[in-house]
Amino acid sequence: MNEFRTLAFLSKFKRLFTRAGIDYQAMETILRMKLTMDGRRTPTIFNAQKKKEGNQFLKSLWIYGLYGLMIIPFMLFGEGPYIFQMSIAFGITMFILTTTMVSDFSSVLLDVRDKTVLQTKPVSSRTINTAKIIHILIYMFFITGAFIAIPLVVGLFSNGVLFTFVFFAALVLTMLFIVVFTSLMYFAVLRFFDGERLKDIINYVQIILSVGVIIGYQIVIRAFNFADLELTYAFSWWHVFLPPMWFGAAFELLLNQDFSNVMILLSVLALLVPIISIFIYIQLMPSFERNMDKLMSESKSRKRSGWLMDFWGKVCCRNREERMFFRFASLMMKQERNFKLKVYPSLGFAFIFPFIFIFTELQMRTLADISTGSMFLLIYFGNMMIPTIVYMFQFSDNHKGSWLFKASPIQQPAAAYSGTLKAFLVKLYMPVFLLLSIAFIAIFSWRILPDLFAVLLGAVLQTLLTYKWINAGSFPFTSSFEFAQSEGSAKMVIISLAAGIFVVAHLIANAVTGGIYIYIILLLILIFMGWRAILPVIGHPAPH
Repeated sequence: MNEFRTLAFLSKFKRLFTRAGIDYQAMETILRMKLTMDGRRTPTIFNAQKKKEGNQFLKSLWIYGLYGLMIIPFMLFGEGPYIFQMSIAFGITMFILTTTMVSDFSSVLLDVRDKTVLQTKPVSSRTINTAKIIHILIYMFFITGAFIAIPLVVGLFSNGVLFTFVFFAALVLTMLFIVVFTSLMYFAVLRFFDGERLKDIINYVQIILSVGVIIGYQIVIRAFNFADLELTYAFSWWHVFLPPMWFGAAFELLLNQDFSNVMILLSVLALLVPIISIFIYIQLMPSFERNMDKLMSESKSRKRSGWLMDFWGKVCCRNREERMFFRFASLMMKQERNFKLKVYPSLGFAFIFPFIFIFTELQMRTLADISTGSMFLLIYFGNMMIPTIVYMFQFSDNHKGSWLFKASPIQQPAAAYSGTLKAFLVKLYMPVFLLLSIAFIAIFSWRILPDLFAVLLGAVLQTLLTYKWINAGSFPFTSSFEFAQSEGSAKMVIISLAAGIFVVAHLIANAVTGGIYIYIILLLILIFMGWRAILPVIGHPAPH
């Protein structure tokens, strides 16, 4: 079995683990096995269909290095309050690390598969759970290191050794805080729910956390004001609940010698909250392990698909076979937790981003001024989620059941994706679009109603074109999520930006008197012709 440098480094702290009541030898054996298995598994950012030697996770860290370039401009902000530039930098850092923790390591933290093996051995639950946390911390350390390697060097040359030391210490505390906070959040959910209900709740917590980080990042930015091109900071009580500002205040305290009560309070929080969180987690660890047994239980019943989706299936679908796939896709979107975890944050971002830009504009103009302009076209941000979701329709946790498609007497294979795309438009896209439309009508008045209809038609056409561009030629939900990002990353970026083409076309249509109605007719024709050409489904009922 391989020897790992991380375990060799960890062995230097053997006495600390032993004093904490942890069987170090057992923990090391568990970690060695997990790290060995990780080396045999290809991460999703590579083509998993090609077997490669070595730990592919380590070879993927360059992507996080690119992400780290985003915070360099804030580190070169120049002379001024460190609390601003470093709060933004740590806001970005916490966003990257938190979303990585939620999306990639929640399954490790909540893994109960090894309990059936390890619980039959003389290994305490505290040892097992500690091994699990250290397993996550090892990879979070590598990710954090890749993310801040270049910014750390830039900070060393631009701001000096003391800045670099504080930056490194703050990053360690940030990483610990994120891992422990996520664990405590899951513990709270585990405490009050069980079975399938618990798994659903955890799934939604992960989604809400991903969206909430974006909102928190915007709140951090708005904690500062620009007046006459100079940055000002005025403390408000709610700043205490913004972790990025804790770490930003530490720089202000130590480097700018701002010993005001506010800076001392926020800096103390940056130090104490991660440490106290670790202490609380250690105390709750046995209870956490006991509650994780609930993940192995099943719910007694599961509700049937609603009558509303049956109604829309009859309205939207042209035959019985297409309605069957419409209903099937609706159930998959409702019940597939991994699908929801990867897709639902996109829905949240699509809903939030238009309002973020409007709120930003409100700092310079009044709502009355905004309501007379063309900012309602920000609703096109809602259409940028379409490529990601259409692409994800290829994948499923239950992909091994795809043999049923080949065994079934399906007369019209095109009905599979035709029904699936219609289910997406009805079940996922329309609720977000309707909520945005109601809000935008309240802001911009009823004059934008034709424009909203054009946006909706543009979304339908974009959905169709996205399917044509990225379709693998197979039935939906027939591939493993292991291959979800194995190819086409650049293509996905280009397709996501394709919404801009519809924005330009919309602007051209509005520049001509009555042009929006001509644009609507043109979209209807393209949708009618395109749908029948790309997804031909014969109108008569499929035979039994």
